[in-house]
Amino acid sequence: MYDFFMPNVNFFGRGAVKVTGERCKILGGKKALIVTDGFLRSLPGGPVEKVTESLDEAGISYAFYDEVEPNPKDTNVKDGLKVFQEKNCDLIVTVGGGSAHDCGKGIGIAATHEGDLYENYAGIETLSNPLPPIVCVNTTAGTASEVTRHCVITNTEMKIKFVIVSWRNTPLVSINDPELMVGKPAGLTAATGMDALTHAIESYVSLGANPVTDSMAIQAIKLISTNLRQAVAYGKNIEARENMAHASLLAGMAFNNAGLGYVHAMAHQLGGLYDIPHGVANAVLLPHVEEFNIISNPKRFADIAEFMGENIEGLSVREAADKAIAAIRKLSEDVNIPSNLRELGVKEEDFEKMAKLALEDGNAVSNPIQGKEQDIINIFKAAY
Repeated sequence: MYDFFMPNVNFFGRGAVKVTGERCKILGGKKALIVTDGFLRSLPGGPVEKVTESLDEAGISYAFYDEVEPNPKDTNVKDGLKVFQEKNCDLIVTVGGGSAHDCGKGIGIAATHEGDLYENYAGIETLSNPLPPIVCVNTTAGTASEVTRHCVITNTEMKIKFVIVSWRNTPLVSINDPELMVGKPAGLTAATGMDALTHAIESYVSLGANPVTDSMAIQAIKLISTNLRQAVAYGKNIEARENMAHASLLAGMAFNNAGLGYVHAMAHQLGGLYDIPHGVANAVLLPHVEEFNIISNPKRFADIAEFMGENIEGLSVREAADKAIAAIRKLSEDVNIPSNLRELGVKEEDFEKMAKLALEDGNAVSNPIQGKEQDIINIFKAAY
């Protein structure tokens, strides 16, 4: 038996942002807290302006929390909660990528649960109360937080990135409008795109994979392999943007139900300790973790090679599996992802600490090989 979680309603396509206000009204909202960052809010005719236009048309008032940081911090959640409460908001509209969505979820949790988010709620299904309605307007093709039950926050005091996984975190509405993604910087496009690929691959080889998640992961891998390079090369390529948005959505639905693995468990430590962008951390670790995982199911890795466009005719299953690792490395190289952890300023002396925390991360339990601390240290070393 397996279950499947996703938002109640998902809107997709050019111009989809226009339904934001209508959906907030259907949810019974009177005043929304818009959770975003200062850059997106300042863009003339940008995503935030389009959201506020839709809210105005629907008669929904709103307040702003626009200080979301990459790898959102517990301090962001506390500051956002203060605005939510002082302005008497009753729903949350997040505008941005994974950082905005995770911060919005964190604010929703803090508004309805007492205690410290890390100490009391890090882990799986720890929430007991319903959150305020959350509507996610997505502007990047990568994290898929707009469709997941995952909330990832950094504890600033301990420098630990932790995960709260609960069906209560799942947004009620997700909106993916590829027109909001046009013109995003190449580096951001590459990092978020590799994050989506990591979601798809980790969910496909996860211990929790099932036929439904497989179908989503497979299509996501194919779309990313044939569109990420183009989206990075020319940011206004609307077809590539739309295909990457589809891929991110599918990969998100896949991992939301199949689980992830050691790539994310380890990347969270890099984000918490060094504030490394999540997609970049994933991309650097992905080939090394999957080299470790490859013997768990060589056939699945041979499949991945084929999904990524590699010619595996005449090869043994094991030889074909190696082609998947090569294809991942080539895609990362083509979109200018750093080649190792050393380039990102990571220190070897932190490997032991990060390895221990990675094994405690909620994503570690679904990795196809359940390794030991030394295995994780060795993977960090290989990526160094």
